[in-house]
Amino acid sequence: MKIAAICINNQGEKIYRNINENIQLDLFNKNDNESFSISEVVGEIFKQQKYDALIFLTSTGIAVRAIAPYIKSKDKDPAVLVIDVLGKYVISLLSGHLGGANDLTMKISKLIKAEPIITTATDNMGLVAPDIIAKNNNLVIDDLKKAKEIAALLVAGKKVVFVDEEKKIPTPKGYIDGDYDKQSLGTKMVESSCYYDNNLNNNKANEKSGVVVVTNKDRHLNEDNILCLIRKNLILGIGCRKDYSVDKMREIVMGKLKEFGFHKSAVKTIATVEIKKDEEAIKKLAECLDANLKIASIKEIEKIQHRYKGSDFVEKTIGVRAVCEPSVELFGGTLITEKLSIDGMTLCIGVEEVEWENYMLLE
Repeated sequence: MKIAAICINNQGEKIYRNINENIQLDLFNKNDNESFSISEVVGEIFKQQKYDALIFLTSTGIAVRAIAPYIKSKDKDPAVLVIDVLGKYVISLLSGHLGGANDLTMKISKLIKAEPIITTATDNMGLVAPDIIAKNNNLVIDDLKKAKEIAALLVAGKKVVFVDEEKKIPTPKGYIDGDYDKQSLGTKMVESSCYYDNNLNNNKANEKSGVVVVTNKDRHLNEDNILCLIRKNLILGIGCRKDYSVDKMREIVMGKLKEFGFHKSAVKTIATVEIKKDEEAIKKLAECLDANLKIASIKEIEKIQHRYKGSDFVEKTIGVRAVCEPSVELFGGTLITEKLSIDGMTLCIGVEEVEWENYMLLE
């Protein structure tokens, strides 16, 4: 975690030195610069996005006024803390959950023997907010507004159901364990929030409830009180002609993800062969999906290509008979679609680290 600290007096410097003995901080110090401007320093820190956290060794008022023009959203803003000049209090001011301000507040308060000030309602009530579930399990929050609404339901004592399609995450404190049909995983799971409302114990008819679903699917995106936390576990194997169209590849891949019911944010890896490592369409696709681009060597593919139906043309062109399917396997994926040949490119979808019985091969 890369952390910046701002101080404007000698007392702040003392606290900085105390913390810096154990946690490395990059100090921006008014005492070192006569033309020092907190607003300009903070602006650069927010714009450059080089720091995961920003600590103000100032009053809360100074910190609030300094960050106000630059705040965007909880998934983009750095963690912001305030420590008073006497070192009595460490205050989590911004991005308590996703930014990690609450955790950093607890860590630093123990370090300097100060009182941590955390005002996040779910934390103070011993509940686990959806964004904490996402952060702790490397999930993508599909809708931040829904995440806020679910947190409000928890704080209000409403019933919120939790469902993990793959049953990897235990039901967090404050949630009701959701039921699902294991045999139909990936095809039926949660049909609507009404299903849960009708099956919650002691649920009053007029009592609003919500559902949190950990999934790699897109079926619940338009349901108001269902929040999807997207598990990034899909691997896409890609092969294509030379100088393939960036727009066409993106359109085809997005279309196939939608056709098979997968959320685009669930794509973790784009896998291809070494001869295609500089293919602009593949590189841009990885950027678009915020996915890792992984390259398989010809020698690696040669060892396993016999498991897949190959092409004489592909072998003559690049030296191996198959690209997309072996690439998925080499990077830890189990195929859940056959190879799809579409307009000069090949595509297959795989999922990593999941029991085969949980998925049907999609054709």
